Amino acid sequence: MLSNLSQESNADSYCVVLVTAASQQEAEAIASALLSARLAACVSMAPIHSMYVWKGEVNADEEWQLTIKTRLACFAALEAKVRELHSYEVPEIIALPIVAGSQPYLDWIKNEL
Repeated sequence: MLSNLSQESNADSYCVVLVTAASQQEAEAIASALLSARLAACVSMAPIHSMYVWKGEVNADEEWQLTIKTRLACFAALEAKVRELHSYEVPEIIALPIVAGSQPYLDWIKNEL
């Protein structure tokens, strides 16, 4: 149960977008472009080990996970920018709604975009 239900209606306009990249260099280029275009307020990056099925085969790769903090209203433009810069044929671009959050942090996101 949310401790502050009044945040629900405001928080639903914010999201975290997950994107994986093939290298740290690609991840940083995508992050920089999103920040410069004011499509993201913050992008966190971390190395990950991914296992997935691609064209019927199981693959395992070292990748970089981008965790992008933004508003849902920016998603279409953010997706287009990621597709423009990404090396994958089908990049992961998944938006997860923020259902609650610190109001000062959400305000900061709003003010940066």
